Amino acid sequence: MSNTSYKLKGFSLLELLIALIVFSIGLLAIAGLQTVSKQANYEAVQRTTAAQVANGLLEDMRTNGNGIDIYAAVPQLGGAVIGAEPAPNCRDGNDCNAAQKAAHDLWFWEQVLDGNLETNGGIAAGGLVLPGLCITGPAGGGAGVYTVTIVWRGTASINSNVANPCGVASGNYGAQNEFRRIVQIPTFIDPNF
Repeated sequence: MSNTSYKLKGFSLLELLIALIVFSIGLLAIAGLQTVSKQANYEAVQRTTAAQVANGLLEDMRTNGNGIDIYAAVPQLGGAVIGAEPAPNCRDGNDCNAAQKAAHDLWFWEQVLDGNLETNGGIAAGGLVLPGLCITGPAGGGAGVYTVTIVWRGTASINSNVANPCGVASGNYGAQNEFRRIVQIPTFIDPNF
């Protein structure tokens, strides 16, 4: 066998090895992209859940204008701070006064926030990760702008310059609150309408 034909046979094997290396790097890049995509999708689901809870609570506040001061008096929800379900259950068509409805609404939205209404094998499977919910508005209730702020723990650290105290002192979101995600939804509510 001549020296030239021997070199050509080795060249084909070298091309195959280089192609395998390039293909392997491509597969690793696809796997990394899949991981980043799943993380971004999870963050989007958490943000959507937070926005739905905030809007739902604001609608309950708007329809229960006589109990607006009770909603605004709650310092923070999340982590089962309310405890057991208040009686009567105002969502089952029972007659409730404004204070009872406000108490039940706050309990209900905390259950949604914590994921206790969606279970898998008896374990909460929905909600947000380490959530907190704060309501701000005019002192003592009355007409004005009410803001529902929801915070939760994200999956990656980010720099946030949102100056809102909701959940800051809890220690759930990192030393500099770099894992804290926040949704704030303000709306004007006039209890007289």
